Amino acid sequence: MFEYGVTIGDKHTFKDWGLICTKIEISDPERKTYYVSIPGRDGALDLSEALSGEIQYGMREIAMQFVRREQKHERWHVKSSDIYDFCHGQHKKIILDSDRNYYYEGRMIVETSKDFKGVEEFTITAEAMPYKCERYGSLERWVWDDFSFVDGIIRDYRNLQVDEALTLMIPGRRKKAVPVFECSSEMVLTYGGVDYTLPAGKSKILDLQLGEGEHFLAFTGTGTVSVDYRGGRL
Repeated sequence: MFEYGVTIGDKHTFKDWGLICTKIEISDPERKTYYVSIPGRDGALDLSEALSGEIQYGMREIAMQFVRREQKHERWHVKSSDIYDFCHGQHKKIILDSDRNYYYEGRMIVETSKDFKGVEEFTITAEAMPYKCERYGSLERWVWDDFSFVDGIIRDYRNLQVDEALTLMIPGRRKKAVPVFECSSEMVLTYGGVDYTLPAGKSKILDLQLGEGEHFLAFTGTGTVSVDYRGGRL
């Protein structure tokens, strides 16, 4: 039996609903592969990465099982309706107490039953996106109680002062993400030997996708820049 619970949206399964988590299963995301058989050659031509340059993944299923004791049948109806209203068919963020540094996101299905001994059973299943994302983006304030000292990264890319030149190193995750820049004045961004002009205000460069590894972003100009980036991993 799990010691902790799950946060769904702004509700915690134990603190708000009294549900005791007994089991959580997270399926592996399916690889989207595409092979073409070519006459006259061995094997098949692998075109899985031809379109985007990397392998893509399908949805993954998160099945969460809970129990709750309630002797009065009418209270079970009320509680089950509360959970159905909040979860069933809804698309929400899901944070496991055992993995608080990340969230999954998906649409949920609720199933419930009650036996004659007063034991309620709830199963909440989510069809989730393949990647789990960092709980806090680079423009949000960290909550230290949620920080993972195993693989957590402290990101604080707010209002960075650029006095002629500034280089920012962003540790990337497996999921490729396009950062959003907000500049107080026009600046030049140099990345991978290519110069990009960033206008005052918010902007993004669609060709600039940060994946796994260290990324060095060099800004030239005068003013402040904020970089909105959120990493994700399988």
